[in-house]
Amino acid sequence: MPERQIAPVISRLEEFEQSLPGYLGSHAKLAILLDYDGTLAPIADNPSQTKMDDELETLLHRLAKHPQIFLSVISGRGLKDVQAHVNIEGVTYAGNHGLEIEYPDGSRHDYELPADVKRNYTAMVEELRQRLEKNGDWVEDKRVSLTYHYRDTPAELKNDQMQVAIEICERHGFRANLAHEAIEAKPPVNWNKGEAALYILKNKFGNAWAEEVLVVFAGDDTTDEDAMRVLQGLGLSFRIAADAKTQTFADFRLPKQDLMTDLFKWIASVYLS
Repeated sequence: MPERQIAPVISRLEEFEQSLPGYLGSHAKLAILLDYDGTLAPIADNPSQTKMDDELETLLHRLAKHPQIFLSVISGRGLKDVQAHVNIEGVTYAGNHGLEIEYPDGSRHDYELPADVKRNYTAMVEELRQRLEKNGDWVEDKRVSLTYHYRDTPAELKNDQMQVAIEICERHGFRANLAHEAIEAKPPVNWNKGEAALYILKNKFGNAWAEEVLVVFAGDDTTDEDAMRVLQGLGLSFRIAADAKTQTFADFRLPKQDLMTDLFKWIASVYLS
């Protein structure tokens, strides 16, 4: 069974090869699966303000064009939102924690929610907005999941409003996950970033994908742990976390988001050299 650990840390470019000698090979197929917020782009006060670093974005564009590399972004954002922010051709995008997936050819896979869950979602959004959109808080409605943001709330009010938000989400039957100054409400279905990652890999490479392709996954949040858990022992995962005591299913911890550029440099040194 997969287990959480205090993962070994990688803190500079040279340590990728030192820690993982020979893991990559230029003739091997490589699947790179990535979160967006806090992973490809630093966390911003408002989600609309996030932007990838220019060097990281350039590397990502080049890697996406390589015939041996498959690239997918699996985000908690709505599908169209994450597509607009990444905007790289040839990428498989998954939004709403994988509930909606779109392939480069425009074909889609949408997880169909039960009718009662859809009704509860509508009621939950309405109640959250009526009771909690104040003091800087706001509700990001993503059609099948939502994020309640309290980053701009006065410090003395944050905990109380956060607890009310959790209570509302759970009363409507949704799972409330803590994120960066936010609560993410996900529907009560057996589908998450881990299930989405497995579905995407099987769809691209077949049921024997684990024997066919190397996998690299990176994420920074608790929802990314679902993918790290299912990929443990089958691929290589990196958890972005400043806290050295972070317990994770990932193989390695990156203490800063900007180390993602070094991760891509390490991959590029094998596949683009």
